Amino acid sequence: MQGKVLVVTGARGALGKVVVDIAQARGARVACIDHAPSQTPATPDSLAIGGIDLSDVAQAKTAVEAAAKHFGRLDTLINIAGGFAFETVGDGDIESWQRMYALNVLTALHASRAALPHLAASKAGRIVNIGAMGALQAGSGMGPYAASKAGVHRLTEALANEWKGKVTVNAVLPSIMDTAANRADMPKADFSKWVTPQELAEVILFLASDAASGITGALIPVGGRV
Repeated sequence: MQGKVLVVTGARGALGKVVVDIAQARGARVACIDHAPSQTPATPDSLAIGGIDLSDVAQAKTAVEAAAKHFGRLDTLINIAGGFAFETVGDGDIESWQRMYALNVLTALHASRAALPHLAASKAGRIVNIGAMGALQAGSGMGPYAASKAGVHRLTEALANEWKGKVTVNAVLPSIMDTAANRADMPKADFSKWVTPQELAEVILFLASDAASGITGALIPVGGRV
């Protein structure tokens, strides 16, 4: 990570914070894009861009261009921004499907399209997306979420083929992530089986590294002990 320039979306979330912290500890310069407002001042090694709706193409482009201007280049885009909804198909609302598509597919699509010209100019351009093991076979109540994450999987594969030889594009597929929110939602679960944000971050940052130059179009399950 030493000297690499990363853009991390959803940077203030449970996973985003860990990815940013580890990347910076290893010498990366990081632009943190998030929907939540930010008052953090910019430094030569970090830039916080808050109040951004990445499902809006113009806002996504503005944020990515601001990061490229601040650092002079971009090497990696890590698309963590997203959302979750648990809702059965029969009892649910069409708005949930639209919201999941916007939060999970459009955010990754718009950020990727904005970043790709910059990433292609890097000697090691990388995109890492967040898919879901639950999108490989959707269970009850997982329809809207699983369908949107399946869209992320197909987006990953399409971009990997279209930009082969210029930018690697991969996705990690977590199972249930061990976060405070998930523990609150599932208090009787065995948390020791869940994948931790640190475990997931290590795989994400490996895919962002020079060591992963031969990997593109991969959907890598990171299931913890589930």
